Amino acid sequence: MKKYRNIIFYVATIIFFSCIMYWFFVEGKTLEIGENIPPSKATGATMWENFTDSFLSNLHHPLALLLAQIVTIIMVAKLFGWICVKLKQPSVIGEMIAGIVLGPSLFGLYFPELSAFIFPKESLGNLQFLSQIGLILFMYIVGMELDLSVLRKKAHDAVVISHASIIIPFALGVGLSYFIYKEFAPDGIQFSSFALFIAIAMSITAFPVLARIVQERNLHKTKIGTVVITCAAADDITAWCILAAVIAVVKAGSFSGSIFVIIMAIVYVFIMIKAVRPFLHRIAESQKGKGFISKALVAVFFLILIISSYATEVIGIHALFGAFMAGAIMPENVKFRNLFIEKIEDVALVLLLPLFFVFTGLRTQIGLLNDPHLWKIGGFIILTAVVGKFVGSALTAKFLKLSWKDSLTIGALMNTRGLTELIVLNIGYDLGVLGPELFAMLVIMALFTTFMTGPCLDVINYFFKGKKSSLEEDDSDENDAKYRVLLSFETPESGSTLLKLADNLTHKMNGNKSVTAMNIAPVDELHAFDIDNFEKEQFKNVIETSEELNLEVTTLFKASTDLENDLTNISNKGNYDLLLIMLGKSMYEGSLLGRLLGFTTKIINPEKLLNTVKGKSNIFNNSPFDDSTLQILDNTNIPVGVLVEKDFNSADRVFIPMFNLSDFYLLEYAKRLINNNNSQIIILDVAGQIRNNIEVKELIRSIEQVAPNHITLYNEKKIEKEFLNTQDLMLISRKSWRGLIDSKSLWLSDIPSTLIISNP
Repeated sequence: MKKYRNIIFYVATIIFFSCIMYWFFVEGKTLEIGENIPPSKATGATMWENFTDSFLSNLHHPLALLLAQIVTIIMVAKLFGWICVKLKQPSVIGEMIAGIVLGPSLFGLYFPELSAFIFPKESLGNLQFLSQIGLILFMYIVGMELDLSVLRKKAHDAVVISHASIIIPFALGVGLSYFIYKEFAPDGIQFSSFALFIAIAMSITAFPVLARIVQERNLHKTKIGTVVITCAAADDITAWCILAAVIAVVKAGSFSGSIFVIIMAIVYVFIMIKAVRPFLHRIAESQKGKGFISKALVAVFFLILIISSYATEVIGIHALFGAFMAGAIMPENVKFRNLFIEKIEDVALVLLLPLFFVFTGLRTQIGLLNDPHLWKIGGFIILTAVVGKFVGSALTAKFLKLSWKDSLTIGALMNTRGLTELIVLNIGYDLGVLGPELFAMLVIMALFTTFMTGPCLDVINYFFKGKKSSLEEDDSDENDAKYRVLLSFETPESGSTLLKLADNLTHKMNGNKSVTAMNIAPVDELHAFDIDNFEKEQFKNVIETSEELNLEVTTLFKASTDLENDLTNISNKGNYDLLLIMLGKSMYEGSLLGRLLGFTTKIINPEKLLNTVKGKSNIFNNSPFDDSTLQILDNTNIPVGVLVEKDFNSADRVFIPMFNLSDFYLLEYAKRLINNNNSQIIILDVAGQIRNNIEVKELIRSIEQVAPNHITLYNEKKIEKEFLNTQDLMLISRKSWRGLIDSKSLWLSDIPSTLIISNP
């Protein structure tokens, strides 16, 4: 009755107030008498014509156009970023290329009408300002990622290498300007202004890109990694200070005219360091131990960022320097910086920064380089940039008595220009110092010098084969005799759980076992200043659990741009006997959208989509595994144990349903659990095939002789829920797990912690 009462009340209310509104509309018509109301635009037109006119008008509305541009930019940028990751290149290179592809050099050349529709000239102002906001946030993050404490501790050799890697290419840049000034300098630009911008373009290093490469290649723990990060940090600070002075000179028109601007800039820096920085430090101390930052404090920090950027823009040294300075003076508390970076990083790097790449691409007209002579000049510019930065840094490092391998590695990394170079070039273009032809050449130089970093490091490692990486374990006979387990975890809690399982499988093997706990973290989510602290936090639970279990564990940490491929490569090359992982959960798992687009736990998986198009994968494949786990299972050459964890603590009672004779290999793991953990094993012969197989019966008998009363064989087809509730772990094959899920004979909530083991 209550249900109908509510429905009656709802309907009555709607009808009553609708009638009242109708009455007001009817009576309101009488109020129009005597008012000068223009006739309706719809006069003389059909409903369809009215709709199409309105729809086309909405399509060209500035906001709709901007949103369409953002969607296009992000999709294309992520596609090219993924392609570059597959080519073992930083994703930023793909995003830079995406910008050029969407510009007049390719998209505008072959699809001029569509390009003019998506990127009309009148809309570029909105795109530019939005991209500038993204750059300000990005430079704020770059400033925060600088670890000034490391710079103070290891400043000796690093500062020498860093400043040499600036002055040498800077001098070569001035020399280059002397030869190309007449041909490429815009009208009215003095040689000094032109030369200073070419010089700074030659001597810049992309600290964020370099830091990501160092992390991804696991160099951050080595001496060479520490030196190169410190060099890049010193280089970043020095280069941005020089750039600020160069901008002041260019805007003033001469060195003498820029003196007051430089003096004001020095005063600004002094105030930021001596007044604003202590104030921010006191705020950070008041928040110590809270683990979060209130919205009021976020507002304070954003105000300081905006005021700092505004001050440097008004002074005449560009807003980006103010953003960089605001980040650099942030409190040095690692957790505090990390919390703040997490609040703005996704918006800045994912949403706004690709707009800058495309805006740069729209300015880059590679078609202007339509003469072999221009390409020769472009090649000469690239050669000057590489010689100045690569060779200059390498020779300086060698002079400081570093090995040739380390010296060349430093040179290759310091030669990375990336996004930072594009920022400098755009500033020069906005100031009118760089013309369209030279701008296009310098953008190509930025792409080339960034792209060459990875291959150069590979070539250096090939010619200087020294000690093996920590990822390449020593394959001696002694290690070959061991049972080697690799566990890969995502969260500290899952690492602890997998370690308990590994101990159950190897507890009594003493010196005949090797357990390695590995954590692979997305390189884009790590910060150079926080990587050591992040690693400690990730392995904290694992180390504590290993001490409780009295289990010797080797820890392995790696930053990666391609987690699944790196995991399978390490597993295949490391001579391991078993890989243990947790079952991932896709946010779109089981949905048609997830199958169609290949969604994984974080982003669209283009590889899955590509396999679908090629016919290698079925979008309607209702797999009980998420796409990430499937990729690991399909590409790993060793057995993989996938743990579906439900409060797992110990495998004392283990249930093994065997649906087919192909599940025979599971008995080997049952034997290990009995020998190392005294586990009680219950085997269910679902298909009734085990009792009739001599080989299986012999293996079970051999296990019973060593450990009587530890293994029980049943021949029942029905699995009772009450029975499952008494088990600690279910051991099942990949094929049988799929069949069990598809049959829907059990709810997943009824099944205990489950270890699904593949048999490659």
